[in-house]
Amino acid sequence: MSSEQDTPTVLVLCGGLSPERDVSIRSGRRVAEALRTQGMAVTVSDADADLLQRLEDMRPDCVLPALHGAGGEDGSLADVLDAVGIPHVGSPADSARIAFDKAVAKAAVRHWQLPTPDSVALPHSMFRELGAPELMHQLVSRLQLPLIVKPTRGGSALGAAVVHDVNELPAAMVGAFAYGDVVLVERYIEGTELAVSIIEGSEGPVVLPPVEVVPDSGFYDYNSRYTAGTTEFFAPARVTAEVARAVEEIALTVHTNMVLRDYSRIDFIVAEDGTPYFLEVNVSPGITETSLLPQAVDAASRDLGTVFAQLVRQAISRG
Repeated sequence: MSSEQDTPTVLVLCGGLSPERDVSIRSGRRVAEALRTQGMAVTVSDADADLLQRLEDMRPDCVLPALHGAGGEDGSLADVLDAVGIPHVGSPADSARIAFDKAVAKAAVRHWQLPTPDSVALPHSMFRELGAPELMHQLVSRLQLPLIVKPTRGGSALGAAVVHDVNELPAAMVGAFAYGDVVLVERYIEGTELAVSIIEGSEGPVVLPPVEVVPDSGFYDYNSRYTAGTTEFFAPARVTAEVARAVEEIALTVHTNMVLRDYSRIDFIVAEDGTPYFLEVNVSPGITETSLLPQAVDAASRDLGTVFAQLVRQAISRG
């Protein structure tokens, strides 16, 4: 552990075993480079079976998880780091659990009377036991086409598919169940996709400019997220001041009411009538070259290294 508070030692965790491993490694490398520009002593490590021994040997001043998916965003890692007494950047474990499960997060948002598309969360066991054909008919009847089908836990749009025809629904369900035991079937709303990032500073949470996402394919899938040149981004977003204000207010409400910490990214779809709908919240958003949070940081005329160095120092102060 560093003896000097002005040059902390930071362990950046990335990789892991989730399907988002490759993205996590890219995020970890980029945030490590950003922290090094601030004079911090940074080590990048995989989140593997040797993690506990590595933490014991290193005793870093702070851990910065750049993990995506289960194990990194579901609160379990935060619990482990709290148990071994090492400060870490990111949300508390209980808050992360609420945010990570899309169905649970949407239930919370509905409780706060914020707009989110109508949806049904369906475990694989119920899908199998109730009879898939009849159940899918009822889903379409209630939610109406088009639909979007996605795993309730996980990110990067892995296992997600847009359904425009009822005959496409079975394959979409199978694809989503490949990434988790519970699937969210949600009404698909055509509109403008926005991402609002929040960074906490010494004076509280700061809402960064919304980033507009325009994928060439029409759907912001895994390829559109991480392949350069397949998606056009606008930071700040090309929306009215009224819409920008609305999504920023909702994002701040979600971040505050979920008791999130340090940073988050809240995703929206803005319908043609200007209504913003909450889609999901990310407690460990991507930090790759094509990720949305770094673009929001740039749009706010901030430096990525400075931002994350401040988060590290805040975590150390809490510890």
